[in-house]
Amino acid sequence: MVWIQLSLAGALYIGTQERWVLTGERYIAIYGGPMLVVSAATLLWRGIHRINPRYVGLYDQLNLSLVSMVLTLGLACVDRLQIGSKNLAFPLLFGFLSLVGMTGSRVVTRLVSWGHRPWGSQTRRIRTLIVGAGDAGEFVLRELGRVRNEHRVVVGFVDDDPLKRSLIIQGVRVLGTTEDVQHLVQNLDIEEIIICLPSADGSTMRRVNDLCMKTNVRVRTLPSVSNLLHGAVNLRQQLRKVDLEDLLRRPVAEPHPDLLNQITRGESVLITGGGGSIGSELARQVSALEPARLTLLGKGENSLYEIEQELIQTTSFTPTCVVADVRDADAMKYAFAKVQPSVVFHAAAHKHVPLMQSNPIEAIRNNVFGTLCAVEIAVQHQARRFVLISTDKAVKPTSVMGATKRVAEMVVGAYAQRSETKFAVVRFGNVLGSRGSLVPLIKSQIQRGGPVRITHPDMTRFFMTIPEAVQLILQAGAIGENGELFILDMGDPVKIVDLAYDLIRLHGLVPHEDIDVKFIGPRPGEKLYEELTYDVESLIPTDQPKIRMALTSPVDFNWLQDELDALQTLCDAGEQERAHQYLMDLAWGKHDLSQSWDERQAA
Repeated sequence: MVWIQLSLAGALYIGTQERWVLTGERYIAIYGGPMLVVSAATLLWRGIHRINPRYVGLYDQLNLSLVSMVLTLGLACVDRLQIGSKNLAFPLLFGFLSLVGMTGSRVVTRLVSWGHRPWGSQTRRIRTLIVGAGDAGEFVLRELGRVRNEHRVVVGFVDDDPLKRSLIIQGVRVLGTTEDVQHLVQNLDIEEIIICLPSADGSTMRRVNDLCMKTNVRVRTLPSVSNLLHGAVNLRQQLRKVDLEDLLRRPVAEPHPDLLNQITRGESVLITGGGGSIGSELARQVSALEPARLTLLGKGENSLYEIEQELIQTTSFTPTCVVADVRDADAMKYAFAKVQPSVVFHAAAHKHVPLMQSNPIEAIRNNVFGTLCAVEIAVQHQARRFVLISTDKAVKPTSVMGATKRVAEMVVGAYAQRSETKFAVVRFGNVLGSRGSLVPLIKSQIQRGGPVRITHPDMTRFFMTIPEAVQLILQAGAIGENGELFILDMGDPVKIVDLAYDLIRLHGLVPHEDIDVKFIGPRPGEKLYEELTYDVESLIPTDQPKIRMALTSPVDFNWLQDELDALQTLCDAGEQERAHQYLMDLAWGKHDLSQSWDERQAA
């Protein structure tokens, strides 16, 4: 109000001749009093007194401009009614002065509040380049300008959009494309790069990140604007959601719709291990393929409950949940008799290599004899298809877990030769993001500030996402007829340390600088690298380019039954070491098929 009155007096003095003849009383009667009423009503109407100068923005500027226009029109009306003047210069000058005063005072208050010094020296601040001149980049620039005593100064933007070339955003120019980053860093003495591409896909992020890392300056990755708005803004931590696809060094495999529809549409589907990472994703995808019935079987009631509620709430599909152990023949027979599954996906298994190395009998009972129980009961109830989910650790196994999965493959192969059930085995490597797996472990270590613990600098693994793996499982299951072994194309193996570095950088941090990386040595049973096939397994293509079929030698049913009986005897006797060794020999095919168990014991 004070500034409006000062603007009125200033405009009257500068823009009219009335200043020579108006006394104080006449000024108040003609202009001061009426405009006091007009300005008070206008300011209350637009709520100008509620504007917080610390956060003044575009909306507030427009609001103040509207108030200035109303005041200008109000003064023009007062001037015409009071003294019959048609002079528009006086009201326009008043409107301009009032707008400058109302806006300027708030801008100065905002600058002081945020400690921003646009005319101060910036030579001691970190010279920063922003990659991405979109909403996220503009938001980061604005946030940096608002942080009190911020030690960064944004020198420029780069963006691959040709329409943004040479644009100026809040006084900062778009200097080129991502290909110009190295040149700009050298010529402009850039000390830090902030990547603001929240909607970029994994391949784009990797390309941009690689270009930035070549400059040998600090590189940070920022999240989406919405994530920043709903969380703490901290440039020392990566807030961007790291999509697992960002970690794949290949395109995501696309499904074959016809194969997906063949295996489950109209069928009664049973998934063992239904609450696990693979089992729950199988449940999600199967429920979308119009099965007649979906049954989830597993030991963990909480995990089963979670996926049951998720399906009910997101798909309106209600699965049948059975809490049971795949080793419990009576419980399995009851479940099969109740739901009469025509398609079975066997995903139940113990998977943690070090834990199973310390508990071989438990691993054998669950992974080998649990599979045997599920296979036998599926055959008894005349299931149409049975799909075993295996692992690359079953190839030349060095661990108990890998050996149990190899023997489980042998069980399926043996029963496929003497049953009308169509069996298939699907073998693949590590899945990104499964519970207790590598990626969640590394992410938790990063969130704790490190160190990230890696077993060996040369250790490699095959990787794929859980949805990608399940799509290929469904398609391979549709192809399988007689116990065939299907290998999923997972691209080239990835070094664990490279994946760890990718995760650290995608969190906006620098390996060995912000987050330490330590090598602790391979754990018991771990190999430096995994293989997807044995040397004797020939691969042939299928209708799905990402699935190949391995030609394997059939397993003699009677021989395997004798071997499993012997292994069962050792487990029942609690012979941990002997059961472990017998399992490894069986998985590697070291037992002589011509000798009986009694003869081998005698030898």
